[in-house]
Amino acid sequence: MSHHHHHGQNNIKTAFFLNLGFTILEFFGGIYVNSIAIISDALHDLGDSLSLGLAWYLDNKSKKSATNTFTFGYKRFSLLGALINSLVLIVGSIFIIREGGMRLFEPEFSDAKGMMVFAIIGVLVNGYAAFKLSHGKTLNEKVISWHLIEDVLGWAAVLIASIIMMFWETPYLDPALSIMITLYILWNVFKRLKETLMIFLQASPREIDEQEITAKLKALPHVDSIHHVHIWSLDGEKHVFTAHIKLKEVAGFDEVLRLKKELRTLLKGYPFSHHTIEVELPEEICAMD
Repeated sequence: MSHHHHHGQNNIKTAFFLNLGFTILEFFGGIYVNSIAIISDALHDLGDSLSLGLAWYLDNKSKKSATNTFTFGYKRFSLLGALINSLVLIVGSIFIIREGGMRLFEPEFSDAKGMMVFAIIGVLVNGYAAFKLSHGKTLNEKVISWHLIEDVLGWAAVLIASIIMMFWETPYLDPALSIMITLYILWNVFKRLKETLMIFLQASPREIDEQEITAKLKALPHVDSIHHVHIWSLDGEKHVFTAHIKLKEVAGFDEVLRLKKELRTLLKGYPFSHHTIEVELPEEICAMD
């Protein structure tokens, strides 16, 4: 297991326990200060805790070695966590927008000082957890970070609203801010969800130019043509490359070996964790045609 993977797994574990502990505190605190907003956020955070726990489990699962069933390993289990977390966040955001809309039409007053205390704790706890995951490389970590950023922004809105409510009694500010922030979060989540779905559909990674690689391969000595080129990603971080290369003017086996060495050197310049190249002799017919 690499240092990055171990570090990422520890970050997810830390975020899970922080979120779960704060969720329990929110339930009792929301009842104490008579704040439906805090209780509703506790329900949202409970969904976050469940998705974080799932992400932790799937991220740990993704580190397992390849088996006869999963010959590429379990990398996509982490991607599955990103997909589930995106869907959970969308459902949770819809719930927040619904609750915010209801509070705009049926305003309720809460204990502003109590809300301020919980808002400060919420910003600190979720802010720390979001910071721990802010530099994550996998889609799983990125999606989870949006969970936590949503919570930070939500509690920042509660903090601002509670300060204003201490001087000016207006119950409309908190739901209005919550709706705007949630819409912003949804926009980012949909972008991550699109990226996740593209990986599931085995689309080529955006940072890799297939035409550029093909042109470089064709420029090598003894390469006549290249076909059946496939580029996809296992989890958004580890990419796979396969291709068939037709040879020309090959005088002996030594030239084939030199070409294969040049091919490996060329592909090392790209972020491929796995690559397979089928070399076809001049008189050989491609078995895939």
